[in-house]
Amino acid sequence: MFKKPRRKLYALIFVVPTLAAFCIGFIYPFVNGIYLSFCDFKVINKIKGFVGFENYATAFQDDSFIRSIWYTALFVIVNVVLINLIAFFVAYALTIGIRGSNVYRTVFFMPNLIGGIILGFIWKKIFGAILVHFGTTLTTNAGWGFWGLVILMCWQQAGYMMIIYIAGFQSVPADLYEAAKIDGANRRQLLRNVTLPMMMPSITICTFLTLTNSFKLYDQNLVLTDGEPIVNGVYQTELIAHNIVRNYDNPQTRAVGQAEGIIFFLIVVVVALAQLYFTRRKEVQA
Repeated sequence: MFKKPRRKLYALIFVVPTLAAFCIGFIYPFVNGIYLSFCDFKVINKIKGFVGFENYATAFQDDSFIRSIWYTALFVIVNVVLINLIAFFVAYALTIGIRGSNVYRTVFFMPNLIGGIILGFIWKKIFGAILVHFGTTLTTNAGWGFWGLVILMCWQQAGYMMIIYIAGFQSVPADLYEAAKIDGANRRQLLRNVTLPMMMPSITICTFLTLTNSFKLYDQNLVLTDGEPIVNGVYQTELIAHNIVRNYDNPQTRAVGQAEGIIFFLIVVVVALAQLYFTRRKEVQA
């Protein structure tokens, strides 16, 4: 056994490199990004001056940014509901003993292994082949563009959430089901009064993951619609992440894009913490 001083030394050897990488790769850029959001700059090492909240005011005057906030909010709500419903009921079906359940689990999970850019190109071709018969495209019809993104995300994410829900179903104590059946509970009552309360930890995790993944979506939005169509200079199918990157790529609006990034961070933090708070309150102990 190592003595305490030596154990502390070995602990530092393992912790310090990871901590240093975290500070260099995340903490410093994040803090520096907050500072830059209050400055006028085109290149981050050549700051023209401190402008206070001017970049934030300009961001809220940008019609495309305001629309992207509401568009993203609607997208997140629809996505969280659909993905979790699909994943929950697929997981439920695969845990009641149907034949070939392991094969189905693999098939449903596989889309999660495909990169976002590749998925975007695949579904762009699929939707293009379908919508040509209706005389429209994803980039000319904002409604189709929205549902195209939703379908793509459901196809990619539902399988991953299904695995978490399956683990949740399998962790429910069997004696709870037995006790409920003795009391005369049917399958629907078992699901509502036993399974759902015991599944709340899995629901909390899956809701958090789908929430944050939907907010951060960029690759698929870029490939599938690139924010188009554009009406009166406003991008109609642009999510917040796409709007921020587009503004930051332009040297003339880079400072505004940096401010939008901080606003985006605050929105995601507040919404995610609120979701965790309300879902964790409903969790019960076995």
